Amino acid sequence: MAGILAWFWNERFWLPHNVTWADLQSTEEAAFPQAEDLYLAFPLAFCIFMIRLLFERFIAKPCALGLKVQANGPQKAQPNAILEKVFTAITKHPDEKRLEGLSKQLDWDVRSIQRWFRQRRNQEKPSTLTKFCESMWRFTFYLYIFTYGVRFLKKTPWLWNTRQCWNGYPYQPLMPDLHYYYIVELSFYWSLMFSQFIDIKRKDFGIMFTHHIVTVTLITFSYVTNLTRVGTLTLCLHDAADVVLEAAKMANYCKCQKLSDLLFLTFAVVFIVSRLGIYPLWILNTTLFELYEALGNFPALWVFNVLLVILQILHCFWSYLIIKAAYKAISKGKVAKDDRSDIESSSDEEETVPRSKTPHSAITTNGTGGVNGTNGYLTGGTCSEEH
Repeated sequence: MAGILAWFWNERFWLPHNVTWADLQSTEEAAFPQAEDLYLAFPLAFCIFMIRLLFERFIAKPCALGLKVQANGPQKAQPNAILEKVFTAITKHPDEKRLEGLSKQLDWDVRSIQRWFRQRRNQEKPSTLTKFCESMWRFTFYLYIFTYGVRFLKKTPWLWNTRQCWNGYPYQPLMPDLHYYYIVELSFYWSLMFSQFIDIKRKDFGIMFTHHIVTVTLITFSYVTNLTRVGTLTLCLHDAADVVLEAAKMANYCKCQKLSDLLFLTFAVVFIVSRLGIYPLWILNTTLFELYEALGNFPALWVFNVLLVILQILHCFWSYLIIKAAYKAISKGKVAKDDRSDIESSSDEEETVPRSKTPHSAITTNGTGGVNGTNGYLTGGTCSEEH
């Protein structure tokens, strides 16, 4: 084990030439980032998750009910023992052959059976109230941490001159405010990574999980190598768009369509300007070029820059989705339905109760069967990006 740890923490990989871990040990005169500091993130992530549960129950939920947010979930499918058995034991998405077999067995038309399966899948989805509470929690956290980041960074020289990120590197003392900022951000993203498995599931789950892994790895990597100055710039830049996105989602759940559309378009502008403009010209420029000019080259820098470039690739993907949604918003006069919606819907869903194929065994209908619900992000905000 000692050999593995020695290999993993090889100074020639992590640190510039002629710098050792001993040089970066904290003393009474100056504190430096220590790898063991990151252990604080795990209990703090649990605390953040518990705070979230209390916040959603005692603050977000009363606010949602006061704003008349819909508390009930999607409409439930008509009870049917045969279809329920197929749904729970065989498949939630029956193919054409199985649909035809069930149609003959139940004397229902195929479209009615498809509608039943769609409604049955939807009834397991969260209510608008649940999604509002989740968005309000994220909005509150992002607003707090973004405000904290701006107040901290406006007092630092590297906000105005990115070359200051490398002045004196790696012997840059760790300020208490910077340490707090880093640990809270890391803890939040650890909590997101774990809670993603119990939160509202969306179609881009895999991409979001990749994003969380890259984010946690970047925060951890930059802290260990004391690349914290550029790290704070990256964190604050990413939090800016998330504040507007969560506000847009809440407006959407409150059925304030015009406000939601305005906030979404604002989010689209902020996201694209910050992620496709400022991020590469400000962050990538200093890590790819200014850092190399100041310090030369060592392996950890390549890993760090690869992670930053992966983040930029994700930015491009989400920007494409946002631009597509914004185009629909402008061309149709309102934000279109999100392609990643966690509520399935169809234009043929006029009925909740399947119709018999034959007139003599007709079944009455009682309302609309489809739920044109919104996903946990925006009704048209195709970007689920959180950071």
